[in-house]
Amino acid sequence: MDKDQPNHLKAYGVAYSALQKGIVMEWLLNYRGGSFLIPDYEGLTQECMLKGVTIELIPDAMRFQILEEIARPDINMDVIKMEKAPRIAVYAPDTKQPWDDAVMLALEYAEIPYDLIYDTDVIEGRLKDYDWLHLHHEDFTGQYGKFYKTFNHMAWYQKEVADNQTTALKNGFEKVSRMKLYVALSIKGYVGNGGFLFSMCSGADSFDIALSAQDVDICASMYDGDPADPDMNNKLDFSQTLAFQNFKLIEDPLEYEFSTIDATQSRRIAQNQDYFTLFDFSAKWDPVPTMLCQNHTRIIKGFMGQTTSFIKDYIKPSALIMGENKSLNETRYIHGEFGKGTWTFYGGHDPEDYSHLVGDEHTDLSLHPNSPGYRLILNNVLFPAAKKKKQKT
Repeated sequence: MDKDQPNHLKAYGVAYSALQKGIVMEWLLNYRGGSFLIPDYEGLTQECMLKGVTIELIPDAMRFQILEEIARPDINMDVIKMEKAPRIAVYAPDTKQPWDDAVMLALEYAEIPYDLIYDTDVIEGRLKDYDWLHLHHEDFTGQYGKFYKTFNHMAWYQKEVADNQTTALKNGFEKVSRMKLYVALSIKGYVGNGGFLFSMCSGADSFDIALSAQDVDICASMYDGDPADPDMNNKLDFSQTLAFQNFKLIEDPLEYEFSTIDATQSRRIAQNQDYFTLFDFSAKWDPVPTMLCQNHTRIIKGFMGQTTSFIKDYIKPSALIMGENKSLNETRYIHGEFGKGTWTFYGGHDPEDYSHLVGDEHTDLSLHPNSPGYRLILNNVLFPAAKKKKQKT
C-alpha cells in the first residue's frame, strides 16, 4: 500500500472481500503505507488481477521476518488482526446517487457492499443491524441545508422539503426539525452502544448543532412555519455534543452557513497551496488513530464543502485531532470516543473535487485510484474489522 500500489482504493475492496469469506488477515500499520497481510486463498490472485491491485506472494519465512521487524520497540509499526467484515450503512435518502457523496462513491468504486437507511429506518430501530454508519451530507437542524435563498424555486429543493415533511408527519412529528433531532439522538445512542460513526462536511457539524439545540427553536419561519428563538445562542447545551463546543449559530436564515464551527467563509488560501497534514501517531501505543491515518503520504490536498474544515477553537479537548492546517488554525480530520463507540468527522465534500458545486459533474474514481484523501474514508470503513487490543499499562 505504498506508492508502488497502482490502485489503493480497490485494494480496500479486496481486503473487505477476504473478510467476507471468513479470512482472518492482518493490517500492517505503517509498513509500506499500511499494507494488508492476507493468507493466500483460492481466487485471491485472480481477483487482484481483475481489479488492478498489486499483491506480492511471500513465503512463511519472509512473513515471520516482516513481523519480527514490526515488533521491534524502536520501529513505529504494529500488527492489527482483522477478523470480520463490518456491516455498513449509509444514512441517506434513496433518491441520492452514489456520486452525491464521497463515501458512497468510495464504497461503490472499491466494491464494498452497503445498505441505504434513512429517517424511518432509524426511527424503527434498524441501526442495531449495523457496525458502521456514515452520515450523508445531511442537515440535522431541519433547515434543508440552508439552501433556501439560492434554490427554493428549484424542483429538487421543493421535492426534498415535501418529502421530509411527509416523512415527519408519517412518523408523528409536527416539524422536520423535531424528527431530525430524534434521529440525531438515536444515532448518538447507537454510538454510545458501540457503533462506529463517520461523517463528512455538513453531516458532522449540523449533527452536533442539533444535539446542542434540543430545547431551542433555531429554524426561521420559511423552514418550519414559525419564528426562531431570538435568544438561541444563549440556550445551546454543549454538554450534549460529541465534538464541538462554544460555537455560535449563524442567525441569518438566508446565509449559507450553519455556525462558527466551519472555516469555509473565513479561510484565505489559494487552491494550489491548500493542504493539510496527517499526524504521526505511535502505532504500538495509539493503534486507533494510526489505523485511521494509514496512507502513502502524510500531506493531503485540501477540498471545499459546505463545511470545509473545523476551526480549532470550537473543538472539545476530548477530541483527537488527526489532520490539520496549522497555519489556518483549522482541522480537517478528528476522532473521539463516546460510550462504547467512536465517531470520526472529516471536513469537506469530495477529496478529488476541490470546489464541488450543485450540478457539477461527478468524480470518476477510476481517474484517482491512488487518492490519499479517499484512503482516509476507506480506513474508517475497515476500522470496525480490527480486533481491539487490550490497553497497555
